[in-house]
Amino acid sequence: MEAIAIDPRLAAVFSRDRRFDGAFVYAVRSTGIFCRPSCASRRPKPERIAFFANAGEARDAGFRACRRCQPDVAPGVSRDLAERLCRYIDSFEDRTPGLGEMAARFGFSPPHIVRAFKAVVGMTPKHYADLSRAQRLKARLRSEKTVTDALYAAGYGSSSRLYERGDALLGMKPDDYRRAGRGTTIGFTIVDCRLGKLLVAASDRGICAVNLGDAERALERGLRHEFSAALVERRDSSLRPIVKSIVAHLERGEPLNHFALDVAATAFTRSVWKALTDIPYGQTRTYGEIAASLGRPTAARAVARACASNKVALLIPCHRAVPRAGGAGGYRWGPARKRALLEKERAGT
Repeated sequence: MEAIAIDPRLAAVFSRDRRFDGAFVYAVRSTGIFCRPSCASRRPKPERIAFFANAGEARDAGFRACRRCQPDVAPGVSRDLAERLCRYIDSFEDRTPGLGEMAARFGFSPPHIVRAFKAVVGMTPKHYADLSRAQRLKARLRSEKTVTDALYAAGYGSSSRLYERGDALLGMKPDDYRRAGRGTTIGFTIVDCRLGKLLVAASDRGICAVNLGDAERALERGLRHEFSAALVERRDSSLRPIVKSIVAHLERGEPLNHFALDVAATAFTRSVWKALTDIPYGQTRTYGEIAASLGRPTAARAVARACASNKVALLIPCHRAVPRAGGAGGYRWGPARKRALLEKERAGT
């Protein structure tokens, strides 16, 4: 521990501080590998670490680059590649491009494609494509005459596979989602907060949506589209106590009350949400750590899907789930808001 106090580079390595990425790399003599300071790999003993100003010096000394954190690739390169991959995947309406197809188009190996994408977005290209297709399905379920027409238009090859995964992708079965809240009355309110606009909506059974955005009109339009068959009306006064509690949590870190929720989810998704609420304020867990805590250490991707299906921001703190490779990762309401939430919580502790 004294060595860490003497050399700030050791402190950066052992705390996985992303602010030092690009300032130097560290190599491990026992493995012959060099990494970024923020690399998620297991930390070696301090006496086995060697520091270099850049990747070139580390290579000249006989070390090879870590395949996990890719210290020889500039951070901006990975982010640019991930953004181009997202646009490419979104350009397909009726199918999902294969990993080999993406690798050939962008000139990188399939493993590099997956690592770079996951490091920036927080999920694999396939998972991102699944979520994009689910969003297309939601739109089609609103416009097509039948569920079958909607699923084929959204790019699903069979109805059986969709119904097997319907709860995870939509929060309910496709035919239930298509009814869009028919017979339900939903009240909502929108207020200003430190993250922009905050929408809170509730049915008679509990809170069904807590959304963050930039424009009040867009938030209301999104809610009405999500529950197009329900009676949606503004109820500022009745929702004021709930909103007051959420804003106090955002501004001052005050504990949130345990509100009743009206959100459809599978048993596994609810177990993930429970694990998220158990993460202490100001702390984070990786998707893999959450999966392991549920007794399913190989279910990190399923945990990420459960986080992505969360419709009640802050009440279920999915912003505390982060990718193993470091960084904030993806967030339903924008990565900038996720970073702001995490920074605020860390500062508050």
